[in-house]
Amino acid sequence: MGMNFSPKMRSVTHGFSVVGGLKWRLWKGVVADVWDVDCAHDASGDYVSPDPRLFVALELGANGSFIVDQPDARKVERHDVPLSMSFVPAGMPIRGRVQGLTRMKHLDLHFSETALLQRFGRAIDRQHLLEPRLSFREPRIAGLAVAIAAECDNADPLHDLYGEGLINALLALLFDIRTETGRRRPALSRHQVRLVTGFIEEHCLETIRLSDLAALVGLSESYFSHAFKAATGVPPHRWHTQARIRHVQRMLSSPGAVLTEVAAAAGFSDQAHLSRVFKATVGVTPSTWMRATSRSKQ
Repeated sequence: MGMNFSPKMRSVTHGFSVVGGLKWRLWKGVVADVWDVDCAHDASGDYVSPDPRLFVALELGANGSFIVDQPDARKVERHDVPLSMSFVPAGMPIRGRVQGLTRMKHLDLHFSETALLQRFGRAIDRQHLLEPRLSFREPRIAGLAVAIAAECDNADPLHDLYGEGLINALLALLFDIRTETGRRRPALSRHQVRLVTGFIEEHCLETIRLSDLAALVGLSESYFSHAFKAATGVPPHRWHTQARIRHVQRMLSSPGAVLTEVAAAAGFSDQAHLSRVFKATVGVTPSTWMRATSRSKQ
């Protein structure tokens, strides 16, 4: 869940009218929405999302409040000053309503646990993702939120690395993510290697993403890639290719094996694709390998 991440928040709203259209940006698993809305006197909404999110009240009309609570909960939180915020955990239903508010501009940041793990690995305490904070202020987060909203509004956007930096800084502050203490192991443990290589072997004919493997051992993609190579001597994608070709060799060893059928069964686009990968891995073409194997059995 990276560049293709799309928020799936469900909402039922009444009395909000969007001014000037929605402004939004996507930065590697994080979607930022900026909403500028006129509010009817009884404007309200019910919201729930499978992903955690941060709400930041960028601008509030004078003498008004945006009130946030959980349905059936007694506690009510108020946003009555600009740059107050709410963090809403995944799956938590929220109700919002205005009180004396006619105009509001706010930033919503939607992200996934997968995106956080890719960015920060084991440095993030997942408990922080479960703790709602329905009204709080933090000047450093507020400053970053304003900069993110400005970039969403920017008709001539800066390089994506600028937005990525803002997002990383905001998430580090929001979840109190700190540098991991203690000496980091340069390689995966034997247990982790067995877990990952077993998964690769079992799924070697399928597409395997680096993020899938890193998630198995709770590491960021970059840390996992280096740690896997340090433990095995090869990058993860090469281990996957080698496992796939070993499986192909077993298929080609079966009586009556047809190269085109094996290529299709192993997920290659065609026989030529299989031949290129096979030769790069084994050193000879599949046909040459089949003939040599056949002779050795005689």
